[in-house]
Amino acid sequence: MRQLRTDCITKSDKASTHRRTITRKLIDDILKQRQQMLVLLWEMTKTDLRNVDEASKEMLDEFSTILVDYIAAGHFGLYQRLIEGNERRGAVLETAREIFPRIAKTTEIAVSFSERFEHADEKTLNAQLATELSSLAEEVTVRIELEDQLIVAMLGSEPKLSVATN
Repeated sequence: MRQLRTDCITKSDKASTHRRTITRKLIDDILKQRQQMLVLLWEMTKTDLRNVDEASKEMLDEFSTILVDYIAAGHFGLYQRLIEGNERRGAVLETAREIFPRIAKTTEIAVSFSERFEHADEKTLNAQLATELSSLAEEVTVRIELEDQLIVAMLGSEPKLSVATN
């Protein structure tokens, strides 16, 4: 009787495992950036955005930087992998096709926000920041919901952010 060798891993299996490891790392990076961005967004909402002071400006600068990093982590990481054709699973590709147009819109809105307030004067900040930040938060919520759909399709489970315990 012929015995099956279960200790052999084919080249295809190794490549598949490697791709899944890369995918998981890209997802973890997005989730980490997202968490940092959401923390700063929350902190900003606790400030008086109609009377922006120097500390608020610094927080806005940091938020904008992390917002752009978060957007870039998705576009130049996970989404680029899909665009380059490195994904073969039909369910993932279908989910991506459905959500990418709306994700692209959230990208445009986030980048526009960052550019608009990068060097804004005090008058503009005091008059527009609260309203614009609220609108941006709504768009970020949409983006997160869409990203989570893609992550679930890719991982087959709900996304989990590993949180370090002290």
